[in-house]
This record gives sequence, C-alpha cells and structure tokens, in this order.
Amino acid sequence: MGFIMRWLCAFLLLAVTFNPTEYNYVNWVRDFGGMNMSIAVLLGLLLAIGYIIYLRATLRSIGGFGMLLVLAVVAAALWVLYDLGVLRLDNSSMNVWLALAALSFVLGIGLSWSHMRRALSGQADMDDVDQ
Repeated sequence: MGFIMRWLCAFLLLAVTFNPTEYNYVNWVRDFGGMNMSIAVLLGLLLAIGYIIYLRATLRSIGGFGMLLVLAVVAAALWVLYDLGVLRLDNSSMNVWLALAALSFVLGIGLSWSHMRRALSGQADMDDVDQ
C-alpha cells in the first residue's frame, strides 16, 4: 500500500504541474499568473519542494542509471501493449497521461526503493553520516 500512495502522490505532483486538461499549474500561470503573481510564486515554490523531495530521494536510492532503467522497462511494457493492440497512440491527450503515469512510476519506485530493497533482501540502506 505504501508504494501505491507514493506513486499516486508522484502522479498528483506531475498532473497538477501539467496535464492535457485546462486545470494545471502551467496553464493557470500562463493565463492568470500575472494578475496573481504572489499566488503563482507560492504555488511554484510548493511544487518545486515536491519535485526536490522526489528527485533527491530517487537519485539517492536508484541513481540516474536506475531511473533510466525503470523508464526503459515502462517504455518496453507500453511497447508490448501497443504491439498486442491493447494500446493505441493516436490520441495525444492519452499519450500525455501515459507519460505522466510512466514518470510518476519512476519517481514512485525511487521513493520506495529502500523499503522494497529491505523487504526483499533484509538489508537496510543507510546514508553516510560524518560525525
């Protein structure tokens, strides 16, 4: 259940920032940000904090190569679904949602990796601490 919550929070972070509907931060700032600059800056900073938390945890746990590997696995799975005829890529809106799901999966794996590794191997990850 923990992974699902981390994945959904990553998806929400990405979808709030940008999605194919008109209800997202990017469109709101473009249309109304000039009139509400203080709110735009506040929301932008809150989104930046969310990205920093997810990206830092992901880079520390699986690294850049791990991120590329997870993204490659997701892309290969989408390719299989496309080849089997389950997935069609002619809908640009659906493609954006698929990209958001794929990126949020990478961030969810990154934030959950220490928990999954400990459950699979019994070994805990520790940060190097200078004392």
